[in-house]
Amino acid sequence: MAEDLLKSLANLDEMLKGMEKEKMLDPHEDTKAQLEEECPYCIKNGSYVHVAEDGMKAWLFLYPPAEGKDKYDRDLIMQFLAENKVIKGYHTSNIAAIAKKGVYGREILVAQGVEPIEGQNGYYEFFFDTSDKRKPAIREDGTVDYSSMSSLTNVQEGSLIAIYHHAIGCKNGFDVMGKEIQTKASRDLPALRGRGISNDKNPDEYYATVSGKIDYVDGHIDIKNVHEVQGDVDLTTGKVEFFGDIHIKGNVGTGVVVRASRNVTIDGVVEAAEVYAGGDIVLARGIQGNQKGHIVARGNVSAEFIEHANVEAGGDIRSNSFINANVYAGNKVIAEGKNGLILGGSVRGLRGVSAVNIGNEVETKTFVASGYSEEDYNRYVESFQKETDSQKALSELVEKMTEIVRQKRLGKDINSDSTDKLLMALNEKKDELFEALDKAKKEKELLAEIIEKGKGSVILANEKIFRGVTICVEGTKMPVPNNTSFMRYKNEAGRIVTSVIVVN
Repeated sequence: MAEDLLKSLANLDEMLKGMEKEKMLDPHEDTKAQLEEECPYCIKNGSYVHVAEDGMKAWLFLYPPAEGKDKYDRDLIMQFLAENKVIKGYHTSNIAAIAKKGVYGREILVAQGVEPIEGQNGYYEFFFDTSDKRKPAIREDGTVDYSSMSSLTNVQEGSLIAIYHHAIGCKNGFDVMGKEIQTKASRDLPALRGRGISNDKNPDEYYATVSGKIDYVDGHIDIKNVHEVQGDVDLTTGKVEFFGDIHIKGNVGTGVVVRASRNVTIDGVVEAAEVYAGGDIVLARGIQGNQKGHIVARGNVSAEFIEHANVEAGGDIRSNSFINANVYAGNKVIAEGKNGLILGGSVRGLRGVSAVNIGNEVETKTFVASGYSEEDYNRYVESFQKETDSQKALSELVEKMTEIVRQKRLGKDINSDSTDKLLMALNEKKDELFEALDKAKKEKELLAEIIEKGKGSVILANEKIFRGVTICVEGTKMPVPNNTSFMRYKNEAGRIVTSVIVVN
């Protein structure tokens, strides 16, 4: 009995070992067979779908079907891909080849996503220089080249100004699992606005309808007429006056008057001439005025040099050198470049003065001021007093006229004709007082604005300042006692305070 049991156990052990050997040959064979038997129209034999980490590609690996089974058809493969969440971007030719030829035992690309297409915003292609040329270039020797400045860009009538290129639409992408990949939408620009341009022929093409100076700011084009003088201007030319911009490409001689409602650009040297501009003035070669030259601009003045001339500007006045010149700027006076010199004459910048060097070793008398002047303050006090006196006189006059009219209405007027003449005379006087009051008030407000604008102004000597120079800040004067360097001058509580400029 025991022997029979031992034999049975030995046989069982051999049978189990045999089964293990069969499983080592194909450990999934039983599972495959079972799965295929359970689902004869499914792919459940260890085949798999490999999806890239970014979801943009998918590969299919198929084990061959069991013996006696048909090849996997296209529908079955598509079903298997869908079960593995691959639902978009199918590579149909590869899938068809797998089904037709029975490609097994290697990964085949079966799906690929589509990258999003970035759109491009609409833009204008301009056929003129839109850059800002109102800043001068610095030469290698450190001086400032004002000839590089220009406030003029000219175009001819009928010339092509701009072409509009429409926005290119964007397109969202997707991955093989159907997830949408979005991109930023593109946009078109509004049509150009302005004067002197037309797009009647083609809505995307803009042409100049006049010849002149072209300005472009924030989608707005403005073409204005420009008067150009190709050579020198002298007394034989006479006055040069123009409602717009003037560009003189030569010198301007003594006695000539140049007047523009906008900007004036002079490429040559200006002598003892008069130049007036409602905008900016650029003197590329400077001015030698012989104490008679006069430059006036509501905007800024820029010059290679300013010598023996009178210059006024509502904005800044900039030059490499100011020599024996009378200069007033409603903003700042700046002597820049390598030497940046102020020597002789009188220079005032309402909001400040900055120079490299002021004065010289031989102590040439030089007056440099910032902020409001003592004269400005005295005129402010005077206009304030005029306003007060006018108000008082007007009040007394109105009171007198009111009483006369009241007496007349009460019938106490003995001589009616005489009273009427008196009222007429008083009424004329009233109009005069109103006019005087208005004038005094406007002058007071203007001077108050100048005084306020000049508060906190400073004078900077960025290198040297010499004896012989008188500093004036907000009406307080101070002679420079000794030659010194790197100084800042400011008015504090009615006295000039000096400090050293820290040079890094």
